[in-house]
Amino acid sequence: MTRAAIFLLSIGAALFVALLAWQGFGSVASTLMSAGWGLALVAAFHLLPLALDAGAIFVLFDRRAGRGTMCNALLARWAGESVNSLLPVGQIGGPVLMVRYLAQRGTRMRDAAAAITVSTTMQALAQMVFAFIGLALFALYGGHGGRGGQDALSDLRTPTLIVTAVLALCIVAFYVIQKRGLFGRVLRVLSKLFGKRDWSGLTMRADAVDAAVHGMYRDRRKVAGTFALSLAGWLVGTGEVWLALHFLGHPVSWLDALLLESVGQAIRGAAFAIPGSLGAQEGGYLLLAPIVGLPPEAALALSLAKRAREIGLGAPGLLYLHLSERKFQRRRAAMPAESLK
Repeated sequence: MTRAAIFLLSIGAALFVALLAWQGFGSVASTLMSAGWGLALVAAFHLLPLALDAGAIFVLFDRRAGRGTMCNALLARWAGESVNSLLPVGQIGGPVLMVRYLAQRGTRMRDAAAAITVSTTMQALAQMVFAFIGLALFALYGGHGGRGGQDALSDLRTPTLIVTAVLALCIVAFYVIQKRGLFGRVLRVLSKLFGKRDWSGLTMRADAVDAAVHGMYRDRRKVAGTFALSLAGWLVGTGEVWLALHFLGHPVSWLDALLLESVGQAIRGAAFAIPGSLGAQEGGYLLLAPIVGLPPEAALALSLAKRAREIGLGAPGLLYLHLSERKFQRRRAAMPAESLK
């Protein structure tokens, strides 16, 4: 873990503890415990958006690849999300490990890297659209919190719009860089900085990935399918908030849940540099709670319920990834030296 990651994690952890202490550990814990086994159902429900996200990867591959690719995409997505949720990798480690996982199971490295790059871009774009849906609700929806909800609505609209716009510009910039040869340019810069070794082989592979990325973007039908499935994943994820609050004893309408999830995810996305967006997610739900008439302890309990789901699905995901990597290394070590060339 880098010093920057440790610093940001420390800030997030301090904010996380401060918010819990501010609202009272006891009240938040009692609200969370009231959900009981409902938390397991919340975790199980998350498999639906997870499958949609995996489908967003799968549609980018050639249909002749068969059903195994969909299964691999689902397992890769599960492992990647587990890494991003529980490890301090700044939302970068997950996609990298997804590429490695797919490549270990027969997908050409360039195709795997291209598919994960395009699907990650479309997922981020879909998240921005999802956030704008939440902002539209800001304009049409008055909230249940009385005057306090109206004030919170007014106070949050502008900063949320700014954050969403900044993230949208980052996505556009990332797309433009991809179109101009992201991987090849990065390798050439590295070769100039560390020119003592021969980078020609790696540069050729990077150029092949760039060519594969360009090829996928030219297939607009597949790209549109990836975007649609990613957006559907975000929308279906609203059900997780609705279900969690139902079991927590603070049921809300579907529109309330959509408002909490869309803008809450935008706030979490803005804090991507903090491992797990620790503290930022909790603060975001506290800011949004008055708009839908949700008590502060319920907002924090909702955030903890989502973190319990991340641990419940993420810990087995990390274990599976570890065992899968170890199995691959053993199989690779047993292969004849000629087959590795």
